[in-house]
Amino acid sequence: MEIVQKYTIGFHDVLRLFNTLPPSIEPTATGHISEQIEMIKQIIDNGYAYEVNGTVYFDVEKYVQKYDYTVLTNRKLEDLLNNTRELGGQDEKKGRLDFALWIKAKPEHIMRWPAPWSTGFPGWHIECSAMSNKYLGAQFDIHGGGMDLAATHHTNEIAQSEACNHTSPARYWMHTNMLTVNGARMSKSSGNGFLPQELFTGNHPLLERGYSPMAVRFFMLQAHYRSTLDFSNEALDAADKGFKRLMNAIALLNKITPSKATSGFNLEDIRKNCYTAMDDDFNSPILIAELFEVVRVINSIYDGKATINQKGLDELKAFMKDFVEDILGLSDDSNAGTDNMDELMNVIINIRNSAKQNKDFATSDRIREELSSIGIQLKDSKDGTLWNKI
Repeated sequence: MEIVQKYTIGFHDVLRLFNTLPPSIEPTATGHISEQIEMIKQIIDNGYAYEVNGTVYFDVEKYVQKYDYTVLTNRKLEDLLNNTRELGGQDEKKGRLDFALWIKAKPEHIMRWPAPWSTGFPGWHIECSAMSNKYLGAQFDIHGGGMDLAATHHTNEIAQSEACNHTSPARYWMHTNMLTVNGARMSKSSGNGFLPQELFTGNHPLLERGYSPMAVRFFMLQAHYRSTLDFSNEALDAADKGFKRLMNAIALLNKITPSKATSGFNLEDIRKNCYTAMDDDFNSPILIAELFEVVRVINSIYDGKATINQKGLDELKAFMKDFVEDILGLSDDSNAGTDNMDELMNVIINIRNSAKQNKDFATSDRIREELSSIGIQLKDSKDGTLWNKI
């Protein structure tokens, strides 16, 4: 239990750093043994499972007479049969594709529970079907997971649920693609995998530096969830710069003085394009491209090349909050732990302004250059001097 608690707490910590909403329910497989047993009973009663020597198997041959076993992968059943590995218990099963719903425990097996068929433990797939059925119902909207789970685990989840409830468990399946590092698949055996904290600190041989959690989140959103996500220092650097550009533009919204009229852009067209992107299978890369069009608009307004009235400015602020903060889950974490950063920068800017007024341009330029060397950019305008991190 200590190991479980350690990684559960670590998982929650990473969720918070990535600004990810926590799940409302976090069921555990071992806390729902009775539900799994009841579901297996129902599958047996419906004629889609059988018991051999205390182990219960799902009858795939019986199932395919009514349902499509390869609906997720569109593979031929004959190909699955030809590619099935020889595993333990094959001589007990009616068919090579049959899989265990309940397994009789060997004497040395630690985790075991009493069931009508034997003292044992659930198969790999039944836990997900039983828990989703309890908390989400016989059918729910979206089921997620890695693409590597589609062929076996999710295929068998569908089979179990249909055999029990006579309906497919999920209306839509969202499968994420693989992670790669410099073009090679990320794996523990290759030694090219890194943990979230290593991404944040840069404490890994393959990383040149660390990146903020929001910059990493932005990096991941730049790839469609069904596409391969390739980690590299160059890609992370580019994402970090792009994220800062986005945050700097949002910060400018509070420093824009509205005009009497709006000109130079059409927010409704941009809004429509953003919704179209998200309606297209959550196409976050296209959405981000549209948001950078808004960044261009904001900079144009601030530079006086376009104008916006108060109503339009309020709508633009609400629009950016909706898509950047609420949908993409991005927020400016550059000032985390530096609550007085604005006040400190105001002091520095005032000192620089005094130097300029006294025609001490050497000091003025030195302040700008020193700030730039530590990643802070000053931008002079007719409305004063602004600063942002670069």
